[in-house]
Amino acid sequence: MNGCMPMQPQPYDYGYAYPNPMHHKNLVDVIHNCQAVCEHMTSILKKRSDVQMRVMQLELLRDCADICGLTANYVARDSMYAKSAAELCACICESCARECSRFPDAESQHCAQVCMHCARECRAFAMMR
Repeated sequence: MNGCMPMQPQPYDYGYAYPNPMHHKNLVDVIHNCQAVCEHMTSILKKRSDVQMRVMQLELLRDCADICGLTANYVARDSMYAKSAAELCACICESCARECSRFPDAESQHCAQVCMHCARECRAFAMMR
């Protein structure tokens, strides 16, 4: 990432009256799914008896859900910061996935897979020209 400057602003296709909102629909769906899974995981963790052993996981889940929401919005509206947000989203999703994968329960393992998938998709988008 290059500070506060957008990675490479993509000019709009002026063949449309407005940017095509469906252009990156699959990516937006992947990101929204990751956000929902992370939000759900935070609810599950708060009810677990070992929640004190999972403070870092809980914090990363919240960060991941938050950046996913922002990134999905930026991608959906073709923001000039969409690729920068996607790169940060990929980084946070990877961190969240690593932390979730440390725990053997099925929910954490599923969340780790969802986060890694989101990270791969966001990174691929961020690197597109």
